Amino acid sequence: MKKRVISVLLAGVLACSMLGATGCGSKGGEKGSLTVFSYGEYMDPDVLDLFTEETGIEIKYEESLTPEEMYTKYKSGAIEYDLLCSTDYMLQRFIEEGEFQKIDRSALENGGNIGDKYWELAAAFDPENAYTVPYFWGTLGILYDTTRVKAPVDSWEVLFNGDYAGEVIMQNSMRDTYMAALKYLGYSLNTNDENEIRKAQELLLKQKPDVQAYLVDEARDEVVAGNAVMAVVYSGEAYLGHQYNENLAYVIPKEGSNVWLDAWAVTKHCDDLEAAQKFLDFLCREDIAKKNFEYIYYSTPNDAVVESLSDEERADEALVPAEDATDNCEVTQQLEPESNDLMNELWKELKAD
Repeated sequence: MKKRVISVLLAGVLACSMLGATGCGSKGGEKGSLTVFSYGEYMDPDVLDLFTEETGIEIKYEESLTPEEMYTKYKSGAIEYDLLCSTDYMLQRFIEEGEFQKIDRSALENGGNIGDKYWELAAAFDPENAYTVPYFWGTLGILYDTTRVKAPVDSWEVLFNGDYAGEVIMQNSMRDTYMAALKYLGYSLNTNDENEIRKAQELLLKQKPDVQAYLVDEARDEVVAGNAVMAVVYSGEAYLGHQYNENLAYVIPKEGSNVWLDAWAVTKHCDDLEAAQKFLDFLCREDIAKKNFEYIYYSTPNDAVVESLSDEERADEALVPAEDATDNCEVTQQLEPESNDLMNELWKELKAD
């Protein structure tokens, strides 16, 4: 029996040697595979099947809920991901820690579909546009029920004035929740000033009795269902919320907000850069980008897709924000270590029962 087992193992080793770069074991079968790491429901499943049909490369899709959870899972080393999609400040952290490989943009035949504006946004966390390819973007604002709010909403103040106690939902995301408080107080969402961060904490602690819950994807659903009057949500969630309930409206507060950008990167673990870049190029292709847009309905950086939208879609600021709507907005960047540690501690205090 031992001889038979050894013979099988030797045969397996020989097979792997013969396959070489085409992949064996964890990297897939004869035609290879890519393990990608992104958020749940952040890509049309048909897109993955189409890519495999066209290239023979299998895609293994792994999911995470938040950027922080993604970072923890990635750093655990349990899975060696080939590509990763995350948001601005977390991508900056990965880049600074040397976790990504440079991308050859000249190899992306469809890369020209990504508008210059979005490469400029990406430069806030990837200065030379060397490591990331924009995927979706948008803003963070307030989704509210126009039939239950007393006056037009144009400021973060509505979250903190106590008029809607028990009817407010905040984001279950540290940076997003502190962003709302910091911008309302007139500070940068990327501040490293301890006093400003603590002032935001004071405001959030005062607000806490009025907060119904801290949620992520469910925030929109609670307002749609009438269980809450307003919620801090991403612009794409606001668009879908309005589709379900026409009495809902979305606003980017006048004090400014977070203009976020999610992008793809190739990790240092990927041993087939050509295949990874082929996948990124595929995502930039107009028909594929449109499939993902119609599946998610977040703002797309793919200008070819934007040009194909109806006049009604282009007029919806939750999908295509007006040029001046983001004038006071900032891209979230990684905080200095001391500031990040402080905010983490304050966040735990805020979320404690």
